[in-house]
Amino acid sequence: MRKPPQIIFFKERMEMEQTDTGQARRRRVRRLKKLIVIVPLFTILLLSGVCVFLGIRLHLVSRDLREALAVLDTVSAIDRDAAAENAADGAGASPFTVSGIDTVEKTAADAGENAPGDSVAEIHKVYLTFDDGPSSNTGRILDILAEYDVKATFFVVGKEDEQYRELYRRIVDEGHTLAMHSYSHKYDEIYQSVESYSADLTKLQEFLYDTTGVWCRYCRFPGGSSNTVSHVDMHELIDYLDEQDISYFDWNISSGDAAGAPISAEDIVRNCTARLGDYDEAIILMHDAAGKNSTVAALPALIEKIQGMGNAELLPITDDTERIHHISND
Repeated sequence: MRKPPQIIFFKERMEMEQTDTGQARRRRVRRLKKLIVIVPLFTILLLSGVCVFLGIRLHLVSRDLREALAVLDTVSAIDRDAAAENAADGAGASPFTVSGIDTVEKTAADAGENAPGDSVAEIHKVYLTFDDGPSSNTGRILDILAEYDVKATFFVVGKEDEQYRELYRRIVDEGHTLAMHSYSHKYDEIYQSVESYSADLTKLQEFLYDTTGVWCRYCRFPGGSSNTVSHVDMHELIDYLDEQDISYFDWNISSGDAAGAPISAEDIVRNCTARLGDYDEAIILMHDAAGKNSTVAALPALIEKIQGMGNAELLPITDDTERIHHISND
C-alpha cells in the first residue's frame, strides 16, 4: 500500500531537520573545542606578557629606588653660620686631647699669605668619614689609609671587646679623628628623649676616653640631623650638644653604601666624586661595617681619583672644618 504524500513529506522533513541538528551540533562541538584550545592559550600569552611587563617595571622601580635612596641620603642643606660656631668652639680650651689631633696646620691661604686668585685658595677640602665602626673591616680601611698617607674621621659606636678596643686605639695612634656616633646605635632608644640621647652619648664619650685617652668633641647623629625617626625635636638635641661643647657633622656627599641593595665599588667611587667640584669643603659619608666590603674595595680608587684632581686635599675633621648641617640650628 502506498504511503500518502503528506506522510512522505513529513518523514523527509524530519530527516532533514535531524541532519541539520546534527550538523549544528557538530559545528558547536568544533567551536567549543577551538575555544578550549584558544582561551587557555590566549590566557597563557596574556599572563606571560603581563609577567614580562611587571618584571621590567620592577627592575626600573628598583633602580629608581636605589638612586632615590642615594639622593635622599645626600641631603645638602649647608649651615652658613658655621663661622660663628667655629669662633664659639674656639673660645674655650679643653683639658683633653681633641679627637686624637691636637692642632691642624693652616694653609697659606688661611694665614693670608696668598693673594686672591692664587691656586691655594681654590683647593677643595675633602673629608672621608666612616660611620658605625669599628668592625672586621676597620683594620683593612686603616691599612689602605696608611698606604696612601691619608687621614680620615671615624664616627664610632660602643664595642667593648678587646679586639675593638685595639681598633679605637689604632685610629687615634695613626692620626685619624676619633668621633662619636652613638653607643648603642638603637634609634628607638636613643631618640626617645633628650635624656636618653644624653645618656647614650655620655656612655660612649666616657668609654672612648677610658679606652684611648681622647675626650671626643665631634659627633654625628645616627641617620643624620635630618632623620625622621626621632621622637624628640632634633633642635633640642642640637641645643644639648652646644651646651656640652660638642660639634656635630652631617655630610654633603653620600657614597650610597647605606642602601639596602648591593652597590658596586665603581658606583661608590662615582657617587663620591661626581659632585666634589661643587663644594669647597666636602664631607663624604661612608660606612665601616662587616657587610660593607664594596666600600673597602672602592677606597683605593677613590683616594687615587681625589688625589689625582690636583686641587683637592684629604683631611680629617678638626675644629677648622666647616660644619655641614642638614637642618638649621635656629
